[in-house]
Amino acid sequence: MMHWHVLPVFVLFAAIAAAAGVGGAGFYVPFFMLVRGIAPETAVAAALATEIFGFASALFAYAHRHWVDYRLGTTLLLGTIPAALLGSWLASLIEPRGLKAIVGVGLFVVTANALRRSARGRPSLPAEDAHEPPGAEQEKHRLVTADGEEIRYTVCNRTEGWLVATLGGLFKGMIATGIGELDDDFLLDHCHVPSRVSVATSVFVVLFTTLAASVGHLVRLGLGAGHELATLFRLLVFSAPGVILGGQLGPWFTEHIPPRAFERDLHIFLLLVAALTFAEALL
Repeated sequence: MMHWHVLPVFVLFAAIAAAAGVGGAGFYVPFFMLVRGIAPETAVAAALATEIFGFASALFAYAHRHWVDYRLGTTLLLGTIPAALLGSWLASLIEPRGLKAIVGVGLFVVTANALRRSARGRPSLPAEDAHEPPGAEQEKHRLVTADGEEIRYTVCNRTEGWLVATLGGLFKGMIATGIGELDDDFLLDHCHVPSRVSVATSVFVVLFTTLAASVGHLVRLGLGAGHELATLFRLLVFSAPGVILGGQLGPWFTEHIPPRAFERDLHIFLLLVAALTFAEALL
């Protein structure tokens, strides 16, 4: 029961992440490394395994509403899954202090980009028939929601999107964060895929990419010291139900806290956490 306090902490982390629409790994990895003193690779693996439960719950909700573009998502997964496996292998080759420094830099870059996007606001777009930039690769897509609503839109720059997602998959495998933010930035801000389709499809891609990255890390840990794998499962006993419960509390935060100020303050806090993680790696 030495990890029992992980449960309430992860309820709070997951609720905040769900309310702000950010990946929970930005909280999980630093917590495991800085507070629990767990080795960086084990911390990344534990964060990935924890995220699977949260993303699976979210995907079930989106799939029930028929908001997921499986054709687009599967295309992106062809790049993200191999990249995530490669990232998990590369992480095992980096000495712990180096990996901790990479986690700090990666979290800082991802959070700074999210803060920039939050400051400028989302593009105002219609729910369907969003237009692509002139001369871009074009692919018409059509979804019919569970309510019978038809959504038509154009996916542009498919090759660029695949490369962006693949890069995100590599980050996911190495430091447990990055792909959701990169996918969302490309699909929603750059290519103007309708918001709900962008978010739902991103969750689909992130879930299976996270699953692949998690398997890669679990295999590496299983082939190495057995006590690290045992530590991961002891953490998961408390972190998994924490994120499931916390995800359900996210809407309460959304309703009771001003969203723009909440997101800004959260991103600033994550920037400080990233800086602290990097600084500790250097000391």
